[in-house]
Amino acid sequence: MPMMLLMLILFIASVVFAWQGVSMHQQVSVEETKFHQLQADYFILSKATREAAPDNSELNETLVKIQNYPSELMQLKLVGVGKILTGIFIILFNILLALIMMPVRLGAMIKK
Repeated sequence: MPMMLLMLILFIASVVFAWQGVSMHQQVSVEETKFHQLQADYFILSKATREAAPDNSELNETLVKIQNYPSELMQLKLVGVGKILTGIFIILFNILLALIMMPVRLGAMIKK
């Protein structure tokens, strides 16, 4: 019974990790749309206007957001893949436990 409880916990953990990874990957397309819109709004202005913006202005903050977006998108993608792979690893470990447990239980049943 404790082994079955452990397997159930591992199964639930693997599903949670896989679900989180998939949701992160779905979030990437939404964030990419925001990123492209932010770029379009920024680069539609003339170069002279963009360069003449004072420090700490909204225009410079927009530029900082544009420069940081690719790393945030890459983080979403890589962490999402990592979570999916962690979920797959946990479920494979769970299958390995089941395969190891079968001969042990069969031997115990034969001894009875």
